[in-house]
Amino acid sequence: MHVIKSFLIALSMYSVIPTIRTEWKEEDMKYVFVFFPFVGVIIGAVCFAWNILCRTFAIGDIARTIGIPVIAVILSGGIHVDGYMDTSDAFCSYREKEKKLEILKDPHIGAFAVISLAVCGLIYLAAISQIRDKNLMLLVCLSFVLSRVFSALAAVFFPSAKSGGTLAYFANNSSKVIVRIFLFAELFLCIGAMIFIHPVYGLVTAAVAGLVFLFYYLKCKKELGGITGDTEGFFVVICECCMAVAAAVMNIISVSVGF
Repeated sequence: MHVIKSFLIALSMYSVIPTIRTEWKEEDMKYVFVFFPFVGVIIGAVCFAWNILCRTFAIGDIARTIGIPVIAVILSGGIHVDGYMDTSDAFCSYREKEKKLEILKDPHIGAFAVISLAVCGLIYLAAISQIRDKNLMLLVCLSFVLSRVFSALAAVFFPSAKSGGTLAYFANNSSKVIVRIFLFAELFLCIGAMIFIHPVYGLVTAAVAGLVFLFYYLKCKKELGGITGDTEGFFVVICECCMAVAAAVMNIISVSVGF
């Protein structure tokens, strides 16, 4: 029963997918992070279906390109974009740690949040527009899974920047040993699937995600002393964007040199 409730809590917290209403109890939080990547599975599946639909019915590249991030934002409820914007404001303030944490709690958005989202969004759209190879598009769809696996691993391994907050609440009530085992299994399965799709493309794309994960740890440790729920959203957005760029670069190279 705790497993089922953890699954329902993960869906209700990290997506807009309708679920059975359930009371959030501490004992039901144990496995929430295990099911967080399943939200990415749903998003990736819908995005891949959209890509097939566009190609089958000759829907234009603009609609195909814009549809991918729109689907991701709608299904996730925009929770990660919100975190990305708040974190961008904090990082770009160049203030002391305490002030940055205050900025993360501020419900208002600043100019840096808007500018950062616009730049990141345009880069992501440009990358998606360049991807024609079906295998590379599959990797982009799997990026929604891998980014959430890494994000969940960060939640149970990285230090928290503050004692309170939703992330700390979920992390403190999770069954860390079991969650870590399952998350590593999901990590290996996801990377294995990517390599199976295409050994070179998959390995390069997964390596890019790993580098972003390392950057995320070092950046948050330096700037905030740890991670928060907002920085987790920042990571998911940046990770998916970098993976899309990597896929686009490989698509361009493969077309240019016939790889």
